[in-house]
Amino acid sequence: MLMTKITKIILLLFAILISTSSIADVQSTKLNKLFKTLKKIDNSIDANVIEKEIWALWNQHPKSKQLTDKLELGTELMYEGSYLYALEVFNNIIKSDPNWPEAWNKRATLFFFMKNYPQSLNDIDVVLSIEPRHFGALSGRARIFIQFKEYQKAINNLKKAKKIYPTIRNSNLIKELEKIVKGLSV
Repeated sequence: MLMTKITKIILLLFAILISTSSIADVQSTKLNKLFKTLKKIDNSIDANVIEKEIWALWNQHPKSKQLTDKLELGTELMYEGSYLYALEVFNNIIKSDPNWPEAWNKRATLFFFMKNYPQSLNDIDVVLSIEPRHFGALSGRARIFIQFKEYQKAINNLKKAKKIYPTIRNSNLIKELEKIVKGLSV
């Protein structure tokens, strides 16, 4: 009797583990397809639709609705200006799952808003180590380099983002920054 209860519990835990793994796999597969499509699209209207789908997947934790809800709360707090509370929420999420790139990305954005650029850059590095295709993190890093007047580094990040997302909105910024760089080197 006791053994059958233990067996049922083990089987239930195994089933939960398999189902959460398959959800993560499905999410990864969807992202891969979206990125392939995004790279081929040559108009900004269709690309914007794909971009929104990618962001929706990035903002959804692959295994935990609770972490997804926390990320949403932290994001709302950040945009409302409750930076310290948002920081607590993002720190908690990262502690719960340090492999979720969007938690790091949201905290990087928060640090950017707080003008803590070095910490934002550190978090962006983590985002890109987990999800190298994160065009949002690349664009954010470019914005920080612009703040530091490190225009060539900004250009390099924008070009990386453009390779991933050819019709990205800030691609015209590359030409403007290149003009600045040429002017600085004369």
